[in-house]
Amino acid sequence: MMNKTLFLKQPRQGQELGKEIKNIFGRIVLCVCAMLLTDNVFAQRMTEFLPEGRKSDTAVVVCPGGSYYWLAKKSEGSEVAQWLNQNGFAAYVLEYPVSGWWSWFTHIRRSCCTQYPGQLNALEYALITVKSKGYATVGAMGFSAGGHLVLSGAELLPDSTAPDFVAAIYPVVTMRTPYVHKRSRRGLLGERRRFDPVMQDSLSMELHADKVRCPVFLLNCEDDPTVDWHNAKMMADSLNAYMNIGADPDAAVLVYINSASGGHGFGVNQRKMAKYNNDLLSKWPETFLQWLRGEMRK
Repeated sequence: MMNKTLFLKQPRQGQELGKEIKNIFGRIVLCVCAMLLTDNVFAQRMTEFLPEGRKSDTAVVVCPGGSYYWLAKKSEGSEVAQWLNQNGFAAYVLEYPVSGWWSWFTHIRRSCCTQYPGQLNALEYALITVKSKGYATVGAMGFSAGGHLVLSGAELLPDSTAPDFVAAIYPVVTMRTPYVHKRSRRGLLGERRRFDPVMQDSLSMELHADKVRCPVFLLNCEDDPTVDWHNAKMMADSLNAYMNIGADPDAAVLVYINSASGGHGFGVNQRKMAKYNNDLLSKWPETFLQWLRGEMRK
């Protein structure tokens, strides 16, 4: 397995969101603290993982979760990429813009680029970059908030840059009550826009399933303590309803796994899944691979 870091285009620095602090010295102190205590919130870097000894026709852009505030770079990033490599697929772990622990704690952001549409722009640029490498198929896999991001890509990006397939694992889907993951909504929309009903509806993926034009793989666990499992169920129900109408032969092909147990944040780690003694859960990576290979043969 070989990997290297690709630095993507930096987001344009946005307006500081701490301007309500009148004292200039206070603003400077807060900005310095934010720079010291956040982890590369503007990084927008992508790490390339290539399988050894063989060339893959399929690449997967991997989007870790983290409530749009931080990134689970190992369990939902590099570990997933290495697993994909072991099974013959190229992987690209995207570190999309997030505002960091400091922003979550203080409710102050360094830049509007760390909220919508900054993350979607980063995903689009990543997909363009990976597609330019000549792969026949380029999809996206996301976990938790990363699942919301890849579903956003499937719904909101133009056909030329949208992913060829998406896998959303224990995903955030809705921005509306009662099932919204409030921390992810605040991370995505910011302190003010999170209360805007238009923005909530626009970024509730279950309301726009008719815009999905690629195969979709969904997984949730009913005992998830972090993101309510109804998020994935609502997305699956919406996709099924749209496909059952039969209005469009290009509508998404769906696989939905509803596991009774498993919690949240396990990624592809068999050790974390084994403690639940749940075959449906532990076999989800193999189910995904079988599904993906089947889609590639079409």
